[in-house]
Amino acid sequence: MQTKHWHLPPVITAEAAQALGAFPPILRQLLFNRGYGDDTSARAYLRAETSVDTDPLQMLGVPATVERIRHAIDNKEQIAIYGDYDVDGVTATALMVQTLRALGAYVRGYIPNRFEEGYGLNTDALDALKNDGVKLVISVDCGIRSPAEAAYAKEIGIHLIISDHHHPDTALPDAFAVVNPKQPGDPYPDKDLAGVGVAYKIVEALVRNIQPAGFDLESMLDLVALGTVADLAPLAGENRKLVRRGLQRIRATKRQGLFALANVAELSLPKTTAINIGFVLGPRLNAAGRLESALAAFDLLTTDDIFIAGQLAQKLDQQNKERQRVTREIQARAEEMALADDPGAHLIMAVHPDFNAGVVGLAASRLVDTFYRPAIVGQVSEETTRCSCRSIPEFHITDALDQCKDLLVRHGGHAAAAGFTVENSKLPELRERLKAIANNQLKDVELRPTLLADMEVQLSDLTFDVHKFLDYLQPTGYGNPDAVFVSRNCLVRAKRTVGADAKHLKLTLSDGRNNFDAIGFRLGPLLNELPERVDVMYSFETNEFNGRTSLQLNLKDIKPAGLPD
Repeated sequence: MQTKHWHLPPVITAEAAQALGAFPPILRQLLFNRGYGDDTSARAYLRAETSVDTDPLQMLGVPATVERIRHAIDNKEQIAIYGDYDVDGVTATALMVQTLRALGAYVRGYIPNRFEEGYGLNTDALDALKNDGVKLVISVDCGIRSPAEAAYAKEIGIHLIISDHHHPDTALPDAFAVVNPKQPGDPYPDKDLAGVGVAYKIVEALVRNIQPAGFDLESMLDLVALGTVADLAPLAGENRKLVRRGLQRIRATKRQGLFALANVAELSLPKTTAINIGFVLGPRLNAAGRLESALAAFDLLTTDDIFIAGQLAQKLDQQNKERQRVTREIQARAEEMALADDPGAHLIMAVHPDFNAGVVGLAASRLVDTFYRPAIVGQVSEETTRCSCRSIPEFHITDALDQCKDLLVRHGGHAAAAGFTVENSKLPELRERLKAIANNQLKDVELRPTLLADMEVQLSDLTFDVHKFLDYLQPTGYGNPDAVFVSRNCLVRAKRTVGADAKHLKLTLSDGRNNFDAIGFRLGPLLNELPERVDVMYSFETNEFNGRTSLQLNLKDIKPAGLPD
């Protein structure tokens, strides 16, 4: 049963415990684990405040961008917002379009078709926008690695402003302005904004400059929360502040599209959390761009028509179900191909003409979860292969691609996720070079995932009051994990599987004083291996059923009691 490492941090020091004495004991340890060992910093964290200057005019390119947009508004020039087709790009496009329209701009959104145009800026789109009379193009969540397209925009007389949050290459595109806190020499203190976060900082500076009457920029924070969480930007620093305020807007939203999408997903908007964005709203918004066109998601977020919103929400919900089915099929096929190719390799790679380019990233993620190896899955077209990559903490996938950039048409991404396009003739060499890099870096690494917990507790320590304290940590997610506990030597009083194909595990656990229901998603296969007493790692949550609220353990892992971590 034991396939993962469990890691618990050191117990809080006596000095920190005293400094955090105003907080309940469990919350003290949680704060200490997150790096807050004094009362002042702890309270700032719990209030989602930042200690750094977040004036957007610090960011390189923002002053010039504001001036150029202001000129376009004053002179009634046509502006195009050019976004990516994921949730981050779609929300950034919606935010820019709605804000600029509110400021009097002639503006339209443009989101490329994943299957016909591929990722990022392309010259055909720039030609089409030029022919439509567009004079200013502002990219959001893309463009930082598009030097050729930037040069082409300049050649045809389009002013191009690139706003992005991905890591730049060694040379920046020659655009009218580049806004990216990760570019060399940029003094902006928070480097982890999502693409929609960068877009928000631009419009924040613009609204401050124009000072329009009656426009509430805070109303756009629901979009910032959606894009930031869905893109797995760290929920720390300014992101945490923006997402917390954005969640408040979502819970009281007046956006017809969110109403409709929550309705088809059977989600209660007044109780929405970052987890709901990541697992309920985000996947449905992403489904449009994965299977067809992301314009459906853009239209959903920007429409005021209740009937159109309802139709689009139904469409996205159906596309999400189809996306789930296609992902399962590709994952199974990719597993077969990877194991047949080289079952001992430290990097998994599977490409095929029949793979859907819109979901290969999801399939790669599932492979990483299953095998704990970097995984690359891609679709082979007539001349090129487009791949999505997912990785593990021990292997920086974009660094690996940088070492092979002489073979690539284009590439970009982060440490844990990336994408690239390669000519088919160069694919075999690329495969061998990437595998060699992975084998060299990972050959002496024990490739078992490590699960991190916050502290060890008795089940009887868990109360509704403790759960209330945990709400202070919100929003939780990537970069600000939910509280995770370990309880030892728990008695398994009842056990069964639930869900389709008996995938999930339902338990009743006891420490001799209190009984708790526990749910283990995808842990169903462990049913027949469970001993009478177990150690469990879990998050602590409430479960509402038939009007009754109860406490529940959401299992992360389970092992026989006493087995070493």
